[in-house]
Amino acid sequence: MEDLFVGWLKEYGYVILFLWSILEGETGLIMAGVMSHTGDMSYWLSVFVAGLGGFAGDQLYFYIGRFNKGLIQRKLHKQRRKFAIAHLLLKKYGWPIIFMQRYLYGLRTVIPMSIGITKYSAKRFALINLLSAWVWAAITITPAYVFGDEILKVVDFAKTHWYFALPLAAAFVFGISRYFHRLERRLLQKRRNRLQR
Repeated sequence: MEDLFVGWLKEYGYVILFLWSILEGETGLIMAGVMSHTGDMSYWLSVFVAGLGGFAGDQLYFYIGRFNKGLIQRKLHKQRRKFAIAHLLLKKYGWPIIFMQRYLYGLRTVIPMSIGITKYSAKRFALINLLSAWVWAAITITPAYVFGDEILKVVDFAKTHWYFALPLAAAFVFGISRYFHRLERRLLQKRRNRLQR
């Protein structure tokens, strides 16, 4: 099964990378970086394709926000806290939030939708989004490309010592999740404090 998956990556790597960059991102980019290191993919083409995928995904979320405001308010009612945080960040940082949102766990899809709901220029968003997508692709793929051998050693270790690697990975994901939940609460508390003054 593993050989079949690797074979697909080698044959359809750029298509998979593009689609993965639309849907999720970092894991696919790290894989592309490692495969560029091993010579199965081109580094520059990987950065280009991943950037286009990230751009396409965020454009999709932006236009969902632009043309489906009512639907978002009805269907994403449980996400209203995240939308409030996204609006706060947009007001505080302006256009740089389009660059930053790719690195904000839990807000990556909400921020483009939130910007789409506002009257923010679609052309300006598209331009900043495209540049930030290529920067994000380069920042994520380059370390995997440079440290490909080390990453492959870690993967081999994780496969043979899964009983050690799984709890470690779960603890890491849990830690990141807790950190961003605390950050969300802090931002909302600051907003409440400002409104009460």
